[in-house]
Amino acid sequence: MKASIDIGTNTVLLLVAEVGENNLKIIEEQQRVPRLGAGVDDSKELSNEAMQRVIESLKDLQEIVNENYPGVSDIFVTATSAVRDANNRAFFIDLVEQETGLQIEVLSGVEEAEYTFLGAQSVLDNVDGPQMIIDIGGGSTEIAYGENDLQDRYSYDMGCVRFTERFLKSDPPADFQMQQCRNEIKRVLAEHEFNVTDQTTLIGVAGTVTSLAFIDLELCSYEAGVLSGHIITKKKLEEYIIQFSDYTSDALEQEYPVVMKGRADIFLAGLLILDEFMNEYNFGELITSTGGIRHGTILVNKGK
Repeated sequence: MKASIDIGTNTVLLLVAEVGENNLKIIEEQQRVPRLGAGVDDSKELSNEAMQRVIESLKDLQEIVNENYPGVSDIFVTATSAVRDANNRAFFIDLVEQETGLQIEVLSGVEEAEYTFLGAQSVLDNVDGPQMIIDIGGGSTEIAYGENDLQDRYSYDMGCVRFTERFLKSDPPADFQMQQCRNEIKRVLAEHEFNVTDQTTLIGVAGTVTSLAFIDLELCSYEAGVLSGHIITKKKLEEYIIQFSDYTSDALEQEYPVVMKGRADIFLAGLLILDEFMNEYNFGELITSTGGIRHGTILVNKGK
């Protein structure tokens, strides 16, 4: 049995799982939403308040593991875009170790894509042929492409927290703000082009996609086994963008509190990134996966 924690720009995620050959048996998952990356796009610094929120989340998750899973000796902790981009990342890493004893591995964008590729596949069955994984994070978006092995990957400097702060400044956002956001997404996607065959399956991971699947399935509680494998069509995505562009973040959270608490104000930016990516590569649908970096982390470290 292994445990991993993924410190993202918006969330901190815990996974406890038993490791098989190339898959995982999920024992427990927990989410906290301390938004470590608030303001990082502008200031390039992690704020003291955000760092303390993350440390409290880590202590909380650590306690869950220590009390319920005494057989877990190590918790593998990774951090991504917000920590990667922050000038004071070394201070944060040292502070976390002082306060919790946990050691953070800061993943590069390329490593993040690789871990996501492994993690996304670990919870899905019967996906054959080439696969493209999209992981829309708070600060960056990782794309990984391959069949049995990873063939290409790239980390784009765009995410739902970063682009909300940069473009979608009113609540709900104005049409011109959404168009500015879309224009920048297209520009960023042009930084790296993938060679994609018509047989490629698009798989989406992380909060934007899993929250959209939750809404589409009309669930009342988060059920990873139900969400993984759910198909979202491009047409349905476009309809949701039109619908949610008229919602204030408060109204969106009130309607879908289970998945929108701590996410409602950045959700639309994530949907725009997903929509433009599907436009770019002419995908008509995507498959939801509840796997991700934390799953990949356990698989990478399974022999340790």
